[in-house]
Amino acid sequence: MEHSSPPGLFRLVTDFRLVDWLFRCTPQDLPNMIGFRSQCWSGGGRRTIWLIPLLAMLLKIPLLAESTNTAPLKVKVVIVTLFEVGADTGDRPGEYQFWVEREHLTNRVAVPGAWRPVRYRDDGVVGICTGGGIARSAASITALGLDPRFDCSKAYWITAGIAGIDPADGTLGCAAWAEYVIDGDLAHEIDAREMPADWTTGYVPLSQPRPYALPRKNRGVGNVVFPLNKSLVDWAYRLTRDTPLPETDVMRLNRARYTNHPMALRSPFVLKGDNLAGSTFWHGRLLNQWANDWVKYWTDGAGNYVTTAMEDSGTLQALTFLAEAGRADTNRVLVLRTASNFDQQPPGKTAAESLAEENDGKFSAYLPSLESAYRVGSKVLHELVGGWSRYEKELPQ
Repeated sequence: MEHSSPPGLFRLVTDFRLVDWLFRCTPQDLPNMIGFRSQCWSGGGRRTIWLIPLLAMLLKIPLLAESTNTAPLKVKVVIVTLFEVGADTGDRPGEYQFWVEREHLTNRVAVPGAWRPVRYRDDGVVGICTGGGIARSAASITALGLDPRFDCSKAYWITAGIAGIDPADGTLGCAAWAEYVIDGDLAHEIDAREMPADWTTGYVPLSQPRPYALPRKNRGVGNVVFPLNKSLVDWAYRLTRDTPLPETDVMRLNRARYTNHPMALRSPFVLKGDNLAGSTFWHGRLLNQWANDWVKYWTDGAGNYVTTAMEDSGTLQALTFLAEAGRADTNRVLVLRTASNFDQQPPGKTAAESLAEENDGKFSAYLPSLESAYRVGSKVLHELVGGWSRYEKELPQ
C-alpha cells in the first residue's frame, strides 16, 4: 500500500504505531487531522480515500483530558477473564466476578475498544473481562495495552478461565498451567465425508497438502503456536501445586462414569498442561484425538493437549503485537484454565447426548471451576504484588 499526504500532515502507518499515535495525540493536533488524504491501490486501479479521524478524536477527548494531566498507572498484574454472566458483582458469577469482589477492584473505567469496562486498584492490579471468543479477546487486550492510562510494559498477565478437559489427563475442577497455547482455528478443512480413506481428519495445517504433513512450516510460531515462558510456568506450578481445590457430590457422580480414564476418577488437582484455543465449542472422542494430534504436531511433540477453550490464542496474538510495540512483555504471561466439564462423552453415551447435557452452560463443575481459578490464580497474584520490588526487575525463578 502506498500513502501520500499534503505538507505538514502526518504519514499514515497501518500498524500499531498509528493506533499508538492516536492515543497519545492531543486536541491541539485536531486541525492537522481533518481532511487527511491517502492514496491506496485497490484491485487494478488507484482510488482516493478521504480519512476523517475527527470522529475518533471527538470520542477520545474525555480520555485525553484525563490522560494528559495524570501519569499512567504502572501495572503490576493484569487478571484476564473471558466472560461474565451478568453484572461484575452481586449476581450469578462468571469468570470475572470473584476477582472483582475478592480483590476489591473498585475503580472502573471505560477503555475504548474493550468489551466492557476495565477495573483496577491503585496499587497496580488490573482486571479485564475480554468477552468470549478469539476476536473479542484480541480486541480487548489490544485496547487495554494501547490505552495511555495504563503502563503494562512490566505487567504480568494471568489468564484465569474455565475450560473443557481431556479425561486422559485430569478431572473436573482441575487447574492446568499451560506451557503452550495452540490455535485450533487457522487451517484448511474439507468435510470428513470427502476426505481420503487414509486420513484421520479433514483438518489440514495451512499450506500443507495433507494432515500433519512434514516438514512443519515455521510460519506457525506466533500465529498458531505460542510457547510460554517455561521457567515462569514452572514457578507458578510449584507455588500452587498443593492448593486445595473444591469438589462436590455432583462432580463425583459425573467423573465416576469415566471408568476408562484413571485420571478422570481422581479428586481435582493442579497440573501443567497445554491449551487448544478455538472459537468452535467442539465435543467428542474423535475430536479429542484430533486435539491431541494437532497440539503434538504444532509443538514438535513437546506439548500435551489438556484443556480446550475459546480465547487464549487471541490473547497471546494481541500480546505478541503489543510486545513488538514495547507495551507488553510476553515473557510475563501465564495461562491458567480450570475444568468445568470433560471434552468428550463417557462410556455408554454418544457425543451428541453428552453435548446436549452441557448446553446452556450446564457444566457439572461450573462454580467449582470458577473457585479453582481464583484459588490458584490468586496465589500467584499475591506473590507477585507482595514481592514487586524484586519481580518488577527480574522474573520469578
